[in-house]
Amino acid sequence: MMVHGHKGFKFQNWAKTYGCHPEMYFQPTCVEEVKQVLDLARQQNKRVKAIGGGHSPSDIACTDGFMIHMGKMNRILKVDKEKRQVTVEAGILLRDLNVELSKHGLALANLGAVSDVTAAGVIGTGTHNTGIKHGILPTQVVALSLLTAAGTVIECSETSNADLFKASLVHLGCLGIVLTVTFQCVPQFHLQETSFPSTLKEVLDNLDSHLKKSEYFRFLWFPHSDNVSVIYQDHTNKPPASAANWFWDYAVGFYLLEFLLWVSTFLPRLVHWINRFFFWLLFSNKVESSDISYKILNYECRFKQYVQDWAIPIENTAEAMLDLKTMLEKNPKVVAHFPVEVRFVKGDDILLSPCFQKDSCYMNIIMYRPYGKDVPRLDYWLAYERIMKKVGGRPHWAKAHTCTRKDFEEMYPSFQKFCAIREKLDPTGMFLNAYLEKVFY
Repeated sequence: MMVHGHKGFKFQNWAKTYGCHPEMYFQPTCVEEVKQVLDLARQQNKRVKAIGGGHSPSDIACTDGFMIHMGKMNRILKVDKEKRQVTVEAGILLRDLNVELSKHGLALANLGAVSDVTAAGVIGTGTHNTGIKHGILPTQVVALSLLTAAGTVIECSETSNADLFKASLVHLGCLGIVLTVTFQCVPQFHLQETSFPSTLKEVLDNLDSHLKKSEYFRFLWFPHSDNVSVIYQDHTNKPPASAANWFWDYAVGFYLLEFLLWVSTFLPRLVHWINRFFFWLLFSNKVESSDISYKILNYECRFKQYVQDWAIPIENTAEAMLDLKTMLEKNPKVVAHFPVEVRFVKGDDILLSPCFQKDSCYMNIIMYRPYGKDVPRLDYWLAYERIMKKVGGRPHWAKAHTCTRKDFEEMYPSFQKFCAIREKLDPTGMFLNAYLEKVFY
């Protein structure tokens, strides 16, 4: 059995903001075939990058060496109903896992916005959602297996290879190839989502009370205004009920918005009006819907976009939000698309987790690309990063940022420990790429 690679493959991430031309592209179907690719890479001194859903809005998945797409290794290996645990191959999409789990009366306690991502990818970059009682998604992982650069398989968990386990839960694709992942699940549940209008002042003044009121609380701020949409998601026994409407969700919320954003590339100040107009149009009334958990926790990303998303200590939420608002008021030429999405996550002890030892607030900023057109964003991006650094922030690993090793050494108390583990497992840098070189060198 020999694994076959393809030449001439072009990889592009979902948002079509980053891409690369790997020398060879492989789609292995089993562990043996992944080992063959690594053997070949060692012989030819090539670098290797494993990819999944390709959703990361940065170049973290790019390589000019060998690319391994894990999508054909997507089976469920074991469901332990007593422990409520499921072991899966690394390439399974959460979208498919959610459906399979529900057949067994199980669910993941929390999910990111998008489920077109793989089990290994989710833990590669520290995917998160919201809910101050919930950690980033990798905190739901209880065990995993890793194929190292040397070709050996290491099983790790809290009780076996514990240090490597704490590093692997946000692995950046640089410790080896994740082969299997075991998730801790919970009994299947339904959620009700309630969204209602508010103001930035009200939400920041009453942040603690919002966090206590709703298990999965987040809010959307509409830059160039004081408008906020508050979103609560909580356990319910109500039957599924949807507020979805093609006319408002698509005709207005996508097609009209995309056209107006395109016009605003010629008249940038129009963005101020667009943000206010769409808040009034789509977010100024209370809206309720309910469904099985994963259908409420996931939502559809319709627009190709540039994003930044940093985690800051939760106690600095108001300071950071008001700094961002003030910066936009003082610099009328800097425009910001809606929304700024604000989510809350419990601290953890994963070495490179942006929430390492800190309950955190994630502030996600966005610039859409109407009809694929790039919108100037550099001033907004850099001003946002300055504010994030000032309040003790750490960038989301999947998203584009300008940080270097020096920054990460200051941000992460366990950065050196992670580096030592990486250098021991991959002394020749087989799993590095341009993105990771900026992180480690």
